[in-house]
Amino acid sequence: MSWIPSPSTARHLFYGILIGFSLSIASTSVVSAYRKRKGDSSAVRANLYPIELRSDEVLDGVTGLIGNTPLVRINSLSNALGVEILGKAEYLNPGGSVKDRVALRMIEDAEREGLLHPYTGSRIFEGTVGSTGISIATIARARCVGLPSSLGYDTTIIMPDDVALEKVKTLEALGADVERVRPASIVDKKQASLLATNAKRCYLRNLAREYALDFTSGNTHEAPEASLLSDHFHSHILKKTTSSVAVSMAVAANDEHHSRPRGFFADQFENRSNFDAHFTGTGPEIWRQTNGEVAAFVAGAGTGGTIAGTGHFLKSMADDVLVALADPEGSGLYNKVIKHGVMYDHKESEGTRRRHQVDTVVEGIGINRLTKNIVLALPVIDDAFRITDAEAVSMARFLVQRDGLFLGSSSAVNLVACVKLARKMGWSNGEKVVTVLCDSGARHYSKFWNDAYLSEAGIPIDVGIIQDLLTQPFPPMSSITKI
Repeated sequence: MSWIPSPSTARHLFYGILIGFSLSIASTSVVSAYRKRKGDSSAVRANLYPIELRSDEVLDGVTGLIGNTPLVRINSLSNALGVEILGKAEYLNPGGSVKDRVALRMIEDAEREGLLHPYTGSRIFEGTVGSTGISIATIARARCVGLPSSLGYDTTIIMPDDVALEKVKTLEALGADVERVRPASIVDKKQASLLATNAKRCYLRNLAREYALDFTSGNTHEAPEASLLSDHFHSHILKKTTSSVAVSMAVAANDEHHSRPRGFFADQFENRSNFDAHFTGTGPEIWRQTNGEVAAFVAGAGTGGTIAGTGHFLKSMADDVLVALADPEGSGLYNKVIKHGVMYDHKESEGTRRRHQVDTVVEGIGINRLTKNIVLALPVIDDAFRITDAEAVSMARFLVQRDGLFLGSSSAVNLVACVKLARKMGWSNGEKVVTVLCDSGARHYSKFWNDAYLSEAGIPIDVGIIQDLLTQPFPPMSSITKI
């Protein structure tokens, strides 16, 4: 029959099937052996080489978390303007604000200079509206390396009685002694006993200094005097200046005196360590994170350290970086920069102030005196913007709705200034405008994020203010007074 193969064909077919089957068996055996050997090898490697942590992945306590904060793009503002609005997320520091950098640098410099000695029962004093005090209290407790029984440094924080209550509670939780005093003018006779001899200084600063002197005197039984902190300044741009920043005993370096408790007055307003923290930290980080492409840096000023240190570093890298000041209502810095050097605001006139220091719901920035850190900042500030309370409140609500960012009052002020700067300059080609997101809204529930408080203060809550700012034409450059 035609379908029956010939003997020769049948033989070839049989050999083909046999060879194919043999090859199939052989290949399956080879693959199985390879997989078994690979599995055994992996098991051996797993036993010999466990998961290892690189040294740079393990941080040295709380202080190891400070700095190297991310730079985050503010999508809503960037997309609307055609520029890159970038915020340095300083609220991610362990103490919750940009002030962690300053507190750490002040304490480390004081220890290097022998003004503070760990494990001696020494105490750090500071006058602040909150954030710096929280940072100091956080770091002070962490300065107990090597002695588990040590509690680090004690802290006394002096602050106005009208700051957000959550800041007070945070300080108390950190073990700080908090003294709240009523804000008073330098010429307020009822508060005269709270002021030290230098009537030109802020009363909080003088009170903290006085307490530090009393603490040191009480623990040494000798008359205290102001000690000088060596000027560790790393910029080739500025000349060194002498700054009295600490209250400590000017005594011989011996074991007896080193073991005695001392009072250290941190003095963030006049302390050069404030500037250095940003010149050696914040500035270089921003430059690296932007690959050296910074069109502008925008920041508010409370002590002046952030805008001074960061601004000087960025301009040392590129002269054309524009540095702009964001100033809240009631602060005199805007007029100092813009209006012929006059340190004054119309809300500071007699009978018009809601509060003594700065007439604004914004906390942490704005001031009506020149600190040494602000003096350092003035030469690098190219422009300034006055930001109203209504604009700051609107920006904070706008960012929550559009970006999911829950920010504090000073962060909102900085971002309003970024928008105004970008509009004023006519930028729309992806220019990078960097600012500081100082802290989160979690410290501002009782005031800035309290609708009832804002309503009572007559401050509107209107997201449309920022929406209009992003869309309405900005005056032409020819009509704007330049510095």
